[in-house]
Amino acid sequence: MKEITFLKQNVERWENYEASLTGKEQMPPAEVTDMFVELTDDLSYARSNFPGSKTTSYLNRLASLIHQKVYKNKKEGHGRIFRFWAFELPSLFGQCHRLLLISFIIGLIGGFLGFVSELYDENFVRTILGNDYVDATIERIRKGNALGIYGEMPSYFMYFYITLNNIRVSFMVFAFGMLFSYGTGFFLLYNCIMLGAFFGMFYKYNVLGKALKVVWIHGTLEISAIIIAACAGFVLGNSFMFPGTYSRLESFKRGAKDGVKIIVGLIPVFMCAGFLESYITRYTEMPLWLSLVIIIGSLVFLIWYFIILPITLKNNVYAGTKN
Repeated sequence: MKEITFLKQNVERWENYEASLTGKEQMPPAEVTDMFVELTDDLSYARSNFPGSKTTSYLNRLASLIHQKVYKNKKEGHGRIFRFWAFELPSLFGQCHRLLLISFIIGLIGGFLGFVSELYDENFVRTILGNDYVDATIERIRKGNALGIYGEMPSYFMYFYITLNNIRVSFMVFAFGMLFSYGTGFFLLYNCIMLGAFFGMFYKYNVLGKALKVVWIHGTLEISAIIIAACAGFVLGNSFMFPGTYSRLESFKRGAKDGVKIIVGLIPVFMCAGFLESYITRYTEMPLWLSLVIIIGSLVFLIWYFIILPITLKNNVYAGTKN
């Protein structure tokens, strides 16, 4: 069936559904159930045959409306927090993988630019990180303790300072999305250039291997979480740049809500990264195998939770609606 035929056969029924859903009158539960089943079937058909079309977007909006109708008065149980991290947040990421990929690519480009710039311009890292920090790091390298900075601050103080700072940065990169998404892209690019220049400095002094082994113990979670926060910023910025079938204001509200969910969901990740940086990274001479266990374990968790689990949940929902 062609899309125009599908639309003509059902548009009147959909408009009646929309009028009922947006009206103030209470709908009988049986009617809501029937409407939910029919809209789910229509949406499943549209997704299969007309992916990315305006018809599919319209049906997706109606499905969201009826979902709100069903659940808006439902009392939250004690498992709400568990459901948020187990289902709601990963399901949200199932819709954001394209923006997450964009964030990742920007991060890679920034890191590469910073690394190469430091190799060809000895003053570049000073411009980015400041003379005091660079001079102190060079002094530690000469003393044979290149990453000694991680052991110079009490662990408990370092934990709270670093964790709160990383959460602050994540909110900033998210909020910069209000600058039409370009603000988030620039903020992420600049921070990754700093990271690349940082590693470029260690490379020039022949201690890059040790720096990678130590820094990525906490950096795997920390840097990845910043990239994910940038994804939230793109969700926010794109929501009012590309509203789709929603009004620009309604789309912005939805984008802001989804973005905040992502940032809140990252808090445990930042807490874990802060713990690793404050209590584990300071042991700069730990065996390589132990560092790799922590780094690879963190990477496996990130890939599973933010990529594999969302895809699995999305496929399960699609299979359920299709049946």
